[in-house]
Parts: sequence; structure tokens; C-alpha cells
Amino acid sequence: MSTYANEFRRSIEQPESFWAEQARRIPWFKAPTQILHYDEANHARWFADGELNICHAALDHHVEQGRGDQPAIFWDSPVTDSKRTLTYREMRDQVASFAGALKGLGVEKGDRVVIYMPMVPEALVAMYACARLGAVHSVVFGGFAPHELAVRIEDATPKVVVAASCGVEVNKVLPYKGIIDSAVEQSRHKPDACVIFQREQHTAELGERDHDWATLVAQAEPADCVPVKGTDPLYVLYTSGTTGKPKGVVRDTGGYAVALAYSMDVIYDVAPGEVFFSASDVGWVVGHSYIVYAPLLRGCTSVVYEGKPVKTPDAGAFWRLISEYQVKSFFTAPTAFRAIKKEDPEGKHLEQYDISCMKALFLAGERLDPPTFHWLDDLLDVPVIDHWWQTESGWPIAANLHGLEPMPTKAGSATVPVPGFDVQILDREGEQMGAMEQGSVVIKQPMPPGCLVGVWGDPQRFHSAYMTAFPGYYLTGDGGYVDEDGYLFIMGRTDDVINVAGHRLSTGEMEEVVGAHSAVAECAVIGIHDALKGQLPIGLVIPKDGFEGREDDLEQELIALVRDKIGPIACFKQVLVVDRLPKTRSGKILRKLLRNIADGKEYGVPSTIDDPASLQDVHEAMKSRDVGAAHESRQV
Repeated sequence: MSTYANEFRRSIEQPESFWAEQARRIPWFKAPTQILHYDEANHARWFADGELNICHAALDHHVEQGRGDQPAIFWDSPVTDSKRTLTYREMRDQVASFAGALKGLGVEKGDRVVIYMPMVPEALVAMYACARLGAVHSVVFGGFAPHELAVRIEDATPKVVVAASCGVEVNKVLPYKGIIDSAVEQSRHKPDACVIFQREQHTAELGERDHDWATLVAQAEPADCVPVKGTDPLYVLYTSGTTGKPKGVVRDTGGYAVALAYSMDVIYDVAPGEVFFSASDVGWVVGHSYIVYAPLLRGCTSVVYEGKPVKTPDAGAFWRLISEYQVKSFFTAPTAFRAIKKEDPEGKHLEQYDISCMKALFLAGERLDPPTFHWLDDLLDVPVIDHWWQTESGWPIAANLHGLEPMPTKAGSATVPVPGFDVQILDREGEQMGAMEQGSVVIKQPMPPGCLVGVWGDPQRFHSAYMTAFPGYYLTGDGGYVDEDGYLFIMGRTDDVINVAGHRLSTGEMEEVVGAHSAVAECAVIGIHDALKGQLPIGLVIPKDGFEGREDDLEQELIALVRDKIGPIACFKQVLVVDRLPKTRSGKILRKLLRNIADGKEYGVPSTIDDPASLQDVHEAMKSRDVGAAHESRQV
């Protein structure tokens, strides 16, 4: 039996002994003896009687073990032309001081603190300071509109809000104070205090509730780490919900710490002292897990990047960072490389840098389409590893386990389930599907450590959203299949399967075909209502920079490709060429929004959208081609 197969089998057949072994990776104050139990709703809980503090495990412990002078973070901000290095000792001391400042404002174990900050070191300091006190942080992506921030403040009921005076984009400064004031005014819950970290790009005027970060810290007594139980909450992170009200995903402390430490070894293959770079944001789950907590739990150095994959200053930004900071393992979203491929299709910028330090590239956040995979695979001399996970899981569900047993890669596949995740494919009746048969991707209970343990303030919503569709299984909401070799293929959200004249077809499969065309930089395929066939697919494509062909010719070529690869049954007969596609700030294409526009439904502009003007582009393109009922849709 292979190394992976043996490890996976042990994790499924003997979960308690397996995770008890992995728990030894963490410096506990009191080692757990109750490894697994089930709560009153029959959900798995891990390490209930263990005591730890994740701030101690990630900072103080490493200082005590002699890593005090090693860099904990490299901060690189091309948008402000700034760089900083913080050692483990400096990070610990700044965190202890800010924890003391929060304590002075009355923050105690179990209290919530909302953090609204850009990609600055102080965002990490604030998160660790909360953890140090046993408080529960809830990070909201810097720049979210007042209403969205208000909804989160009202739900989390924080004692304190911590914010920066501004965020800095490629060519503009975004003041935060007005957003925060408006959010607090809209919220029925009023925090006791707001702490503002003043950035030199914009100084905020402080009101009665507000405190200056630097002044508070100068007056504070450093705070010690507060022991918490393994099952005590570490943070609440809001993710979009089907009802329009965001779900506050609750993560516990002990299980999360153990899972992250395990993943840094067996998935990302980084050792203490090595450099890990995740190009994400602290407002997303990737930032929480693989910028803030996992690298430092492992004793690595984390690169914190305030910039973009392109335009800061160019499409070579990632290559510069990897070379400059000697990054061993790099992780970002496929959409970042689609942006790079669009601006630099030949990869010319890479020629300027020596990235021989990098041993693997990891991608997640959305499906890694085969054209992007092949472009990267041809460009780089290292494994290009697709892996799949969710805000709810907190760490990878499926991956090519680079530190345990590297496997051959397959375009379109996240490779195999990670130990602990019993991934299965079920049909609508809950019966297991065979190899190559598409169905709902689910995870058999118990969920491993590190996954969500509830929805903040709404245990019934947790159960109904994830656990009731297939009793005994967690519903991922994704569709996919497993091939004859056991490789998992995620084909997209289950609502991205369309029904054309009774035939269920995957829009993800069509996107693969369209995206493989040499002139296409990025694409989306959606299903729109059709009175005759139920639904019909339509493609939206962004051509690569420098495309000089006729749009009509490109449309006919793409239609012919889909007909050839999937068949006439797909009824793929319409393609719109657009300049932009509406995406979230984390890079996911807003396909449901596209469907609503095409079907003539009312739609709202989601708070997560990166470029609201992209909606108008799509709307006008659909109207000009008389797509569906797009002319009837309107923004609400």
C-alpha cells in the first residue's frame, strides 16, 4: 500500500488515533485526552479537553525555541512603495502590546472584535492579539460597503471594531472611517470602541468612540496568552448565503491549529525556516489559514502582499516576489494567473527573474480550468497543483499531497481526498455513484479537525444548510466525479449543471472547451431559460490582449469546438465577447448574477463584487444580442 493510501486509510478507519498523533504537532498547555466526541446535534468536535492558545503556538513558542530573530513576515506593498520585515520576537511583542490595548478597552475571552483592515502587518497583529486574549475575531474585507459591514457588526455584536484609516488600491486611496461610521449607525448593535490605525496615505478624524492605535499601544501593558479549550471559537468568518444574509462560519481553536500544522507538512511541503507565500487577503479564508496562521504555526516566514497580480507594476509581480523572498511554496487563485496570462500570454516577464527557489505552485479558490493549468505547466519547471477546499472546510479537502506522496497531475482534477476527508459522490437519492459518474460531492461524517463547527448564533442554519440534504454527510454544494484512478474532479457548483431538453450538462465542461481556444483569456458559460428546451448555454468570453481577429469568427470557432468536443446535444449556439466579467474580489465569476441578468430577473449588486461597472458591460452586451430576457432585468 502506498504512503498516501496507508495514511488515508488510517485517518478514515481510526480517526481518533490518527488525529491524536497529529495533535502532537502543536504545543498545548494541556494535551487533549478526549480526541473526538459528538455534540447534541451529532456534529463532530475535536480535542475538547485540550488547552492551548494559537498565538502562543504560532509566536511565543517559536521565540522560546530559538526562532526569535527569524522573519515571521515579509510585508511588500507596491501600492505604497513600502516593505517591512517583522521577526518572530517583534511580532510577538507587537501582538502582546496590542492585546494589552484591547484588554484596556474591556475585551475579554469570548468577546468579539470586528477587524476591517487592508493587507498591512497590523491586520495580522490585530488577529493574533484577539487570539491571545481568547477573544473571537471577525475579519471583514477592507472596502466592503457600509451596509455589508453593518450586517456583520449586528450579527457578531463586537465589543470593539479595529480598522485602518484607509486602503490603497492601484491608483486611489479608499478612506475607511466614513464606511465604519455609517455601518455603526446602520447597525442596531453599537460597539463600545473603535481603534484606528492611521496610515500616512490618509489620516482619519477621530470621534468620541474612536481611539488612535499608536496612542493606545504606547499606554498599554503587554498581555499574556489566555488558555482556551480546543473547542473554543477562534473566529467568525462570513460567507455568502442563499438567503442573502451572510453565514458566520465558526472555526474552533484546537482542531484548526492541528489541521493547519498537518497541512503545511503533508500538502505544502514546507519546513520551519522556509518561506511560504499565499497571494490572497486576510478578509478571505485563504488569508486566515495560509497567510496568518498556518505558516507561523509551522515556524515558516509568510509573505504579506499588498498589491495585485498585474498593474503593480506589471504582470511580473508574483515572479519578483518569489525571487526576492526566496519563496519555496506559492499559493494563489487561478483567476490571478488568468489575469497574468491575458497581459503576458508568452510569459515574457518570467525571464527577468530567477524563481528556482520555488518547488511547487498551488491553486485554489475556484476550479483550475485546464487551459490555465496547461499554460502554467508549460511555463514552469515545478508541479502545478490544483487543490480544492471551501471557506467552510478551512483547509484543503482534496489535493496532490506534495509533502507526503507526490502524484502525477491531471488537468481539471484536484487529485485525491486529503486524509481525514471521506469524500463520496452521491446521486439525488443518496446512492453512491460509480467511477466517471457525476453527482453531488459530499463528505461522510465525521468531518476532520479544522472544519466549521457552526454558524454564528444560528445552529439550525448550520444543520439545515449543510447536514440535512444527505443525512450522515456534509453537503459541499459542488458537483463532480471520481475517475478510475481515484482522482477527484470538481465540475462546479451543483447549480451550474443545466438541463437542456432533458439532458443534464455541465457548464464547467463547456468552459473547459471554450477556454482552450488560443484567443480566449477568460470565459464563463451559463444556462439561460428557454421556453422550448428548458435551458440553453451561452458563453461569455474575454479575448487575450492583442487579439486582432473578428468577433464573429471567434464566436463561430467556439461554437464549432463545443459541438465537436461535447456534441450537438449541448445546443451551444451563442457567444458574447466582453471586456470584463463580474467577479468577487477573490476572483470568482458571479455566474448566478449573470444568469439573473440573462433571465430578466431583478438583481442586486453584491458587496463582494470587484468592479461594479463590469455588470453594465455584460448587461449591454446581452441586450444588444437580445439574449433571453436580459432587456427586462434591472438592478434593485
